[in-house]
Amino acid sequence: MTISVNKNRLLNRIEELSKIGQIGATGVCRLAHSKEDRQAVELVKRWFEEAGLQSRIDAFGNLIGTLRGKNPDAPILMLGSHIDSQPYGGRFDGVIGVLGALETVQTFTERGFVPEMPIQVVAFADEEGCRFNKGLFGVRGILGKLEDGELERTDKNGITRRQALKEFGCSPDDFAVSEYKPGQIGSYLEMHIEQGPVLEAKGEPIGIVTGISGPIWLTVELIGFAGHAGSVPMALRKDALVGAAKIIAGLNELARSEEGAPTVSTVGTLSVFPDSRNIIPEKVVFSVDLRDIDLQRRNRMEEQLYHLIERTASEHGLKYNISVDTKSDPRYCAESIMQTMRECAADMGLRVPELMSGPFHDALELSYVCDYGMIFVRCKDGISHNPAEFADGDDIVLGTELLYRTAMKMASVKSGLKTKQYSSFALAKSEQEGEML
Repeated sequence: MTISVNKNRLLNRIEELSKIGQIGATGVCRLAHSKEDRQAVELVKRWFEEAGLQSRIDAFGNLIGTLRGKNPDAPILMLGSHIDSQPYGGRFDGVIGVLGALETVQTFTERGFVPEMPIQVVAFADEEGCRFNKGLFGVRGILGKLEDGELERTDKNGITRRQALKEFGCSPDDFAVSEYKPGQIGSYLEMHIEQGPVLEAKGEPIGIVTGISGPIWLTVELIGFAGHAGSVPMALRKDALVGAAKIIAGLNELARSEEGAPTVSTVGTLSVFPDSRNIIPEKVVFSVDLRDIDLQRRNRMEEQLYHLIERTASEHGLKYNISVDTKSDPRYCAESIMQTMRECAADMGLRVPELMSGPFHDALELSYVCDYGMIFVRCKDGISHNPAEFADGDDIVLGTELLYRTAMKMASVKSGLKTKQYSSFALAKSEQEGEML
């Protein structure tokens, strides 16, 4: 198999970027809009410029690099992912998608390939959502989908997103200037580590994504009444933490209730007030993350969860509030792009498996405005959001090669043709033209 992309350059960049916000030997902490995040963005921006891209940081904190096409008014072919991380994260999550996209476009320029349409490589701001408990910030920003009050959300230190953005060097007053017009983005491609065990179980280095599960993020607040732990009889207590424990255990059973279903649920954060050893907990706030690729099943489980919360609160004399932080339907990849990937993989001598994505990605939001496709790269033991996260360099290179060949075909089709209008003949012809460069 002929590899077009520069393996050493790609892997060296991944290694260099991992030093920013490094924790331990292999971990990374680059929270959105932090000093470490800004340092990482500046480094990748320099690489964008070395590759010949016109680069800028927009009002949302997105890093955008543009390669001009033959038709500057044609809908953009966008590639990317994110470089922010979880507080206890790994060095491959998001990063390989940004640097793989950069390597793809840099290989274009080195080979003298001029795409039919503009190509943009984007490192989206705050995909993770862990700092302000609301993810996909940068991609929602460019699509004009930010919600009321988002800039007043606070992190654990009481810093608002508005303040963090300003410290990062962005101006919320310029949001409108950074938004994309309807139809401006034609297609989107994203490469990402799988963050699950399927590819490893199949013994395959890369896979084609068929769709992204629809996530629901909730914040649940239970309010009881504080009292002395030694003097209030059990029958008279309004213990918010006991109620929370029952709901959390019930949610876990709910997600397991249909054998073989890909439903997953997680309670990842929990705070207790007054948080004292000998005071009955008066207030508990916890997060809920519920996902499924089957919309009807997910909606049914969401309703069952609401009934569980209401029943538990009633049994324990609690009041409750539920806020919906994120709710998205499952989104399926464009068949035309998946077919392009299948053909490119076959040309590489690979027969790649196809699988769904449980985690959400920036592609989830872009799916509402354009066709999208994703490539997964195998990760060891399916571990992610953990310093032990690992993807083999050869696997990353294979994923990047498939990204490169897919983007080459899509960028060779004359502007004005939508992704879903690609014909097998046009794809074959564009591939031949690409090989001649």
